Amino acid sequence: MTQTLLRSLDQRFIHSGISWEQFKLIQQGFSESPGIKLFYYRGEVEILAVSEDHEAISRTLTILLAVYFDIKDIEFKPTGSRTLETEGEASIQADESYLIGRSTGTPPDLSVEVVFTSGTVRKLERYRVLGVAEVWFWEDGVLAIYRLGSEGYEKISASVVLPDLDINLLCRCLLMASSVEAMREFRRGIAG
Repeated sequence: MTQTLLRSLDQRFIHSGISWEQFKLIQQGFSESPGIKLFYYRGEVEILAVSEDHEAISRTLTILLAVYFDIKDIEFKPTGSRTLETEGEASIQADESYLIGRSTGTPPDLSVEVVFTSGTVRKLERYRVLGVAEVWFWEDGVLAIYRLGSEGYEKISASVVLPDLDINLLCRCLLMASSVEAMREFRRGIAG
């Protein structure tokens, strides 16, 4: 069974003309604020307060990918929304990030953005500066996949870091009303 998302909106604030030093002070001010994500790119600061639906999709995606990694016997390390930075230029907190086949290092092999009010491909430039190999944007039940190449990111139809992953199955299960049923359906789809 799938669910209809009511799309509770994330709260988003963007301000330009902010220095890296000012951004670091803003970051300190929000350090104890759960549900707040901060982004910086060349003088622009984005502050995002994520909704409950946003967090539910993000966490369910993590659970489903953990099922996939287990069944496929793929070593991974979920690094969550760990802040990635290039001093003075870019700072980003993905909704979810993963090291795949390794347990240390940076940048992550995969970062995921759940989009309710922001997260457009404009964010790809931030990820490019940070060197993230693959970025997924989940929006309205669809995953858009981008792979970093020599000319920047290009949209691709299947994951390179997880080439056997059935993206349509993943998206279908993310929309299921029951998390338990989503895990069962996803597991059946992978094992079947």
